[in-house]
Amino acid sequence: MIEKEAMYKLTYGLFVLTAKNGEKQNGCIVNTVSMITDEPKRITVYVNKSNFTESLIRETGELNVSVLTEKTPFEVFKQFGFCSGRDTDKFAGKQYPQTENGLYYIPEVSNAVISAKVVGAHDYGTHTLFVAEVTEAKTLSTDKSVTYEYYQSSIKPKPQAQQGGQEKWVCKVCGYVHEGPLPDDFICPWCKHPASDFEKMQ
Repeated sequence: MIEKEAMYKLTYGLFVLTAKNGEKQNGCIVNTVSMITDEPKRITVYVNKSNFTESLIRETGELNVSVLTEKTPFEVFKQFGFCSGRDTDKFAGKQYPQTENGLYYIPEVSNAVISAKVVGAHDYGTHTLFVAEVTEAKTLSTDKSVTYEYYQSSIKPKPQAQQGGQEKWVCKVCGYVHEGPLPDDFICPWCKHPASDFEKMQ
C-alpha cells in the first residue's frame, strides 16, 4: 500500500518556474529543483507535463527559478499554481523584472533567482526532468526559503467548518473546497488533482 500522505513528508522547497516563447511568458509552481554539479553549475527541475511552462521550456530550452520564501502569500500560489497559462496571462496587471535571458522572475517574495539553459531532457511519464546549466544567479534577500511542509502548515488556508446542511470536500493538496456531493471523476479546478485527494469536512 502507498499512502499519499507519506509522500508529503518528503522535504521540498517551493519555486516559481518561468519560461517564454516569443512574447508569451508563463510560470508555474514546482517543488523539485536541486543542484547536481558545481563546475559547471547545473540544476535539475522536474515539471509536470500538464503544465504549459513545461512545453515552453521544451521549445526554447531556457528557464528561470524564483526561490520562494516563507513570506510568500497564498495569492502567489493561486496565481502560479491553480490556473493554466494556456488560458490566462499570469503576469497581467503588474510589471515584473527580467533576467539577462529576458524571462520574468518574482522579486518581492523570492530570496534568489536562477537562470539556466537546458542541456538535457528526460521523459518520466507524467513529468519531464530537465537538466540545465546555470547562466545567471543572484541573491535577492536573506529571508528563509519556504518548504512544502511550511506551506501546508502556515500558508495554505485552513478549511472552514461545515455550515448548514451542505456537505463540503477539501482538496488535501491545495485547499480548494467543493460544496455538495463529490463525483468520482471530479478534478480540482485549482491544482487538477483527482477526487481521491479530497477529504470530507466534518
